[in-house]
Amino acid sequence: MILVFSEDDETALEALANGRELADSLKSELAAVSLGGNEESYIAYGADKVFSTVLEPHADSIVEFISMLIDRYRPEILLIGGTKPGKEVAPRVAQRLGVGCATDCVEFSLEQGKLVTRRYVLGGRFIAVQRFLRNPQIATVPPRRFLKKEDKTRKGEIIKTSFKPAEPKVQVLEIKEKGPGALRIEEADIIVSAGRGFRKKEDLKLVFDLAEALGGVVGCSRSIAADLKWLPEERWVGLSGHKIKPRLYIAIGISGQVQHIAGIRDSRTIIAINSDANAPIFKACDYGIVGDLYEIVPRLTEMVKKRAL
Repeated sequence: MILVFSEDDETALEALANGRELADSLKSELAAVSLGGNEESYIAYGADKVFSTVLEPHADSIVEFISMLIDRYRPEILLIGGTKPGKEVAPRVAQRLGVGCATDCVEFSLEQGKLVTRRYVLGGRFIAVQRFLRNPQIATVPPRRFLKKEDKTRKGEIIKTSFKPAEPKVQVLEIKEKGPGALRIEEADIIVSAGRGFRKKEDLKLVFDLAEALGGVVGCSRSIAADLKWLPEERWVGLSGHKIKPRLYIAIGISGQVQHIAGIRDSRTIIAINSDANAPIFKACDYGIVGDLYEIVPRLTEMVKKRAL
């Protein structure tokens, strides 16, 4: 059996597409974990079984529930969505069971019945190929990495599972939901990002103007979000921020350190604007403009607006 879990439904459906291919190759069952709701969708997107329970999305409880399912059903492979909660759950399950865990896997294959993963390492400069030796083989699947595959004619089994977790070791004092219009930069089709090349916070208006003209959203580098705190972390693009894959990515005033490149490498088209001709970003972009961003960006915004008329 291959078991798939993500608290985020979209990521779960993407992981199921990958799990379905592996299950078919192994002639095995594909099962999904649901914390309540969307069981039918999981079946339509590839699951043969759905283990459904009502459970608070607390890491301690999720680890317990998944560990219980592993003890009961002995899956060979466990695929977990590479969301923030998923990155916490996956290594904790692996540690509890004394097995390996590969994170942010960009490709899966099988060799002699064992899972082989490929993942970026050393800031995205290299790809590591890892093969598991013991079951369950645990790997995390990055959001938006794989395409969903729906088949509305599929049939499956929904297994309602009662489960009462132990008292969590960590107490949650408050949960604040993001508003309905909250930014999910990973889903954006066009992203215009600002870097340390901007002299002051007020100058970021140039980026917002260009993003609005293009119908995109604004992102930023680590220095803008974490160091200067000119923009919130939900706009942070990079290895430690958000990994993205938009149709168009424009990096303005961003030098292009390996951590940033690792987060944007799946973008279809990358345009860089920087005054330093030797900036690393020019080795990763499709089109580069060397010059003063304070001159280039307003002119570029004006050109885009004229074409839209």
